[in-house]
Amino acid sequence: AKQGVASMLAVALVLVSLAAFPRECSAHRAAANSHGKTKGVHSIGVCNGVIGNNLPSPSDVVKLYKSKGINSMRIYAPESNVLKALSGTGIGLLMDVGNGVLPGLANDPSAAAAWVKANVQPYPGVSFRYIAVGNEVMDSDGQKTILPAMKNLQGALAAAGLGGRVKVSTSVRFDVVTDTFPPSNGVFADLDYMGPILDFLASTGAPLLVNVYPYFAYKGDPQNIKLNYATFTPGTTVNDDGNGLTYTNLFDAMVDSIYAALEDAETPGVKVVVSESGWPSDGGFGATAQNARAYNQGLINHVGGGTPKRSGPLETYMFAMFNENEKKGDPTENHFGLFNPDKSAAYSIRF
Repeated sequence: AKQGVASMLAVALVLVSLAAFPRECSAHRAAANSHGKTKGVHSIGVCNGVIGNNLPSPSDVVKLYKSKGINSMRIYAPESNVLKALSGTGIGLLMDVGNGVLPGLANDPSAAAAWVKANVQPYPGVSFRYIAVGNEVMDSDGQKTILPAMKNLQGALAAAGLGGRVKVSTSVRFDVVTDTFPPSNGVFADLDYMGPILDFLASTGAPLLVNVYPYFAYKGDPQNIKLNYATFTPGTTVNDDGNGLTYTNLFDAMVDSIYAALEDAETPGVKVVVSESGWPSDGGFGATAQNARAYNQGLINHVGGGTPKRSGPLETYMFAMFNENEKKGDPTENHFGLFNPDKSAAYSIRF
């Protein structure tokens, strides 16, 4: 599904053929954590996919997160063994409901209450941060279930005394935004669909979760998108006359087009969380360990400072923790992992 993003971006990203100039490296920033102590802010979590038959046990996975200093995780459905392993660790969790349950959650508030009772309330030691109601739901029938399901889950969490602590959102593909050349022109392609969702997020203080993949944009248009621009490597600078800002990497340009779309939709206060981003190390065009390391290390180093349009830490979830050998589709899908199933590094990376 991620590869569909590339075709939507081809025109939008012609801007990278402009003149190249050196860019400065991102500076690490410091901020206070919830206990008042200061620490380096990277705002990085990692998605924990499980589509493989040789992956480590949940307890070993959580130990690896802790040993690497990774303080946030995304899972794509409630997994009791993972939730038990996370209990008491302080690792923040973004948990999907799973697309298959959306109709039930949308049609019946009691189903949402039962879901919260089964998948959230039994785990008081888990640091639930967000519940993602749908991931990249593209069909119109499925999209109609998202907002009702979000509202029902929000009500269920509030009834359980968790409404202020756990935010309800949905995870969308980047191509819900269109006209992204330049980034300041970004608008939502279908405001009839996205508008009510954004109004809900604005009313609850929840962020919009967006999957952002410069890799697929580069793969779809390598003639116009320079590899260095796509991988946080110095050498290309792009100016946006619409907002007066300068871009030195494709990730920033993509995220700032989302912020522009939020402003156009009159919901500028809605925050953005990048719920997936990554680069494969094998299996297809541009998929090498060298490129994957350049992008993912660049992402880790960069997001603590935000984007040209919006400074400050940008919460981002890298995709993914492990190479998953049972994923279907393009061969690159098996090679997005930062680690191999034996927990060895797929390539050198520093958190």
